[in-house]
Amino acid sequence: MTERRIRESSGCEFKRRIQYERDANEPPSIATATALAQYFDDDIGSTNTRLYDYINPDALDSLFADTHRGASRADGTVEFSVENATVTVTPERVEVSPDC
Repeated sequence: MTERRIRESSGCEFKRRIQYERDANEPPSIATATALAQYFDDDIGSTNTRLYDYINPDALDSLFADTHRGASRADGTVEFSVENATVTVTPERVEVSPDC
């Protein structure tokens, strides 16, 4: 008889990842809230996940805003955790992926 081995997995490869492409005029905080709602299969208007419980939305928007002279800020990345997910915000997109 052949002994069978059970391989345990964290399951991260089976969980979904959301990559939300942000419009140029869409604030990063709105794009992040939308991406989180999609990740958690919630309606954006009635989601239980509130962005301000994890990061200051105004500060997030300020980090990616144009300077007072109208110049774009240097590319940057903001990363933080929400429940069991990692949120990565760049000037162009928001990605939500499972913590592994």
